Amino acid sequence: MTSASHLFYQTRLRRPLVDRAEGIYLYDRNGKKVIDGSSGAMVANIGHGNRHVIEAMKAQLERVSFAYRLHFENEPAEELARRAAGYMPDGMDKVFFVSGGSEAVESCLKLARQYAVAVGQGSRWKVISRFPSYHGSTLGALAVTGYAALTDPFTPMMQEMPKIVAPTAYLDRDNFSMEERGIRYADKLEEKIIEEGPESVLAFIMEPIGGASTGALVAPDSYYPRIRDICDRHSILLIHDEVMSGAGRTGKFLGGDHWNCQPDLIALSKGFGAGYSPLGAMIAPSRLVQPVLDAGGFMHGYTYAGNPLACAAGLAVLDEIERLGLVENAAVMGELLKAELVKLSERFPFIGDVRGKGLLLAAEFVVDRQTMKPLPKELNAFQRVVDIAYDKGLIIYSRRTRGGIEGDHFLVCPPMIITPEEIGEVVSILDDTLLQLAGELGLPVNT
Repeated sequence: MTSASHLFYQTRLRRPLVDRAEGIYLYDRNGKKVIDGSSGAMVANIGHGNRHVIEAMKAQLERVSFAYRLHFENEPAEELARRAAGYMPDGMDKVFFVSGGSEAVESCLKLARQYAVAVGQGSRWKVISRFPSYHGSTLGALAVTGYAALTDPFTPMMQEMPKIVAPTAYLDRDNFSMEERGIRYADKLEEKIIEEGPESVLAFIMEPIGGASTGALVAPDSYYPRIRDICDRHSILLIHDEVMSGAGRTGKFLGGDHWNCQPDLIALSKGFGAGYSPLGAMIAPSRLVQPVLDAGGFMHGYTYAGNPLACAAGLAVLDEIERLGLVENAAVMGELLKAELVKLSERFPFIGDVRGKGLLLAAEFVVDRQTMKPLPKELNAFQRVVDIAYDKGLIIYSRRTRGGIEGDHFLVCPPMIITPEEIGEVVSILDDTLLQLAGELGLPVNT
């Protein structure tokens, strides 16, 4: 019997008490081992219990755990900013630290706006985003989120921003090529800019590779350069939300690196601190930062921004990503895992699509692959598949792709340290899970 708790989060769901964690595994108080097949919420990129990170944090604790940035500079923050900038596209040389993804996105929105004001473009304030999408839980980040289940209760409290349809080309049943579809989806941005009035549009924010709201959505290759061209033509800023796709998870350090994308602002978190300390960052070019500072300063900040303990953890995480070749491993293991998910889709025809890059992968459930009609939402397949897998010793992550209302999918995003043998464990449990799900919901199975 689980004892009463004074804690509450999203629901009344209770889970066992965690006791310890090592590598890709978590252990509860009863000694049961569970595979962390989603890296928490796509956070624990370098796995659990990494000794180098732990020792680096201990060493920093011995010196100073907190020094407010207005009172002291600190070496870990300075060094982490230098190291982080080295992973970024050319010119992205300024780093503003935060504690999480919502804060990183909020920082991007506010810097973009302050820049526009500083250079005499105060009429620009609208930030176009995509539907579906997820950019964070603060009211500012929620305003650019396209996920009805999360945004609807708060609509009267926020300045809702314009949306364009996400590039869900895998759902299209037409005679266009993927390249043509990519262009058509990107052109939705230009149509929206013109509709809103170019002089009022400040920025466009997108996840280069989708997160939970779209199930690791990857646009056609033609989409990315076209978006950059449209932003340039209308002098609006391009913001890449790399909170989930950054820090190596997709087989490149940034998701946008797969297309040599050059955004104007980048939001980074999750795998950047890899679960060892709350950490995130906004990365910006000097050409945006300097006018804001010249105009009186960036009117924004967080108490724990750039604190030495979090930054010491971040430095050690980067050390391990480099030492263990984890970006490369994510690419190789991601190909192997994706191939195994495709095999599962051959056995379970209610898997309509497998997608993603590196170790940011998802599978979407459908009634029929020809029409891509989603499973009836009343079945709650997205929640049931998580619960069955959990009982069998595997943590996966799930959401709904079609605005949060329907379109069940699950994500498989294990730590970047995963081995082929461990992928075998993951796939074996997934097979058992999907077989049980099919039996419970009356879904077809190919023998």
